[in-house]
Formats: sequence, C-alpha cells, structure tokens
Amino acid sequence: MKRSGKKHREKEPFVNGSLSKIDLFSSLTDVELRKVREKILIKKFRKNEIILHEENTNEYMYIILEGEAKVLQVTGEGKGIIVSMHKAGDFFGEQSLIDGQTVPATVTATRDSITAIISRNDFYDLLFGQQKVLENLLHILSLRLREAWKRIQLLNFNNGAQRIKMLLLMLSETYGTESPRGTVLNIKLIHQDIADMTGLTRETVTRVLDKWQKTGEIQVLKNKFILLRPEFESIAF
Repeated sequence: MKRSGKKHREKEPFVNGSLSKIDLFSSLTDVELRKVREKILIKKFRKNEIILHEENTNEYMYIILEGEAKVLQVTGEGKGIIVSMHKAGDFFGEQSLIDGQTVPATVTATRDSITAIISRNDFYDLLFGQQKVLENLLHILSLRLREAWKRIQLLNFNNGAQRIKMLLLMLSETYGTESPRGTVLNIKLIHQDIADMTGLTRETVTRVLDKWQKTGEIQVLKNKFILLRPEFESIAF
C-alpha cells in the first residue's frame, strides 16, 4: 500500500478527545473510545501530500483528526474534478471496506493533517462489537446519500450562477458559521476549486463571484473565507 507520512504517536487524551468529536464515535464512552484507539494508527500528512491512492481505496478507512483534504477524480479527458472536501471530524474509505470495490479517486491533504487509519478487519470488529457505531454509520451514510442527490440536482442546472449558488449553500451546511453579517464559510476555496465542483470553467466562476461581490451579496474576507450575506441566502434559484 502506498501511504505517505511519518508515523506519529499522539498522547492518549488528545486522541480520545479527537475521536469523541467524530460523529461515528460520538456516542461512545471513554472506555469504548480507548478500545477504538487500540485499533487505529495515527499518521501525519503534509499539505498537498496524498493520503489515499486510488488503488488502495478498499484496504483502509481514514478519519481526519486535524486538517482538511480533498477528493479528486480524473475524467477520461485527464481533467481533475473535486468530488468533495473533508474537514476535521470527517472520515472516508468506509464504503470500499463494505463492498470491496476500489473508488476512482485520490484523497490529498489541503492542509497539514493528522489522520487515524483503520484496517478492514478492525473496521468490522468495531461495527459488530459496538452497535452504537453501526447505528451512527447508517445515519451518516443516509446523510451522504441525500447530499449526493443535491449534487446531482446541482449539475442539472444549466445556469452557472445557479450551480455556484447551490454549491455555496451546500457548503454552508457543513462549514458555515453564523455571524451578525451573515454566514461565513470556514473553508478556503480558490476559483478553480469551485469550478471543479460545479463542472464550470474558472472564468465563469470568477465572473459570477465578482458580480455577487459588487452587488454586496457575498464578501471574500481577508482569510479567503466567503461571507454569504442574508440577501444572498434568501434569493431563490
């Protein structure tokens, strides 16, 4: 298996505290979390380092304890498409452990990250040994299915502005923080990232975002986060 990054042993309180923030393990007791800790390997990945290669997607499950990552697929024309973004608390790779199929995607760290890695055998031990983990997984997979439906709806829009608007509103459900001025997307996105996730050109994304900034519907903050003002969120498609 191609895995990058140096082995990094964390102190038990840090890892247990991080695991308790993962939706998959959020209902477990401290004793149960320690059992989970025994089954995982902690690894560090630097920004732009590949966490998961396409050919290895049915061997391990990954949980981001700190940092962020993007899931990238390559089209037949050789163009990279960002399928999704993962933040601290997210996990990926579980679907391939369930059906045994590889996924045509590569996961790359977009920030320095700390990741927990679980093998297939340990993954099943957790599912069958902890009913709460199984119940949490079913709930999370249902949420992901609903998100996939939204992405299909997004790509069905012919209008580029509609696609970008729906993407930003979808991201606000995961990364949004309410403020007196509106909703702040706590994720750094370059125009090419938005283009990849919407199937548009970078030029189209730039033109639409510039228009919204001029009308005051959005604002790009100094830290590159995007502020969605109330008038932006209230406008129908």
